[in-house]
Amino acid sequence: MEQRKAHRVVFERGFAANMMAIDGTWQRPRTMQDISETGARLSVGGSIEGLPLKEFFLVLSTVGKAYRRCQLAWVNGDQVGVRFIKAADIKKKSQQPVP
Repeated sequence: MEQRKAHRVVFERGFAANMMAIDGTWQRPRTMQDISETGARLSVGGSIEGLPLKEFFLVLSTVGKAYRRCQLAWVNGDQVGVRFIKAADIKKKSQQPVP
């Protein structure tokens, strides 16, 4: 039984997307299998080993105007789950005092 909080949209044939570093130093083509308000499932088709995946962009358009800021949630074989980071979460993080 499905226990997710957000409704997911499943793409029968997948949807072409790119994972891209926050600073633009790397980019990898991926296929998005499904998406919800809170995250997405991607087929990676290649290694993600060594990529800094704490925060990155999931680019959904060829001109880069549709994207979501993400973090890696899970890995299962050639599938990865990403969690979308909300703007409010980024603001809270930047306002935290430095120890």
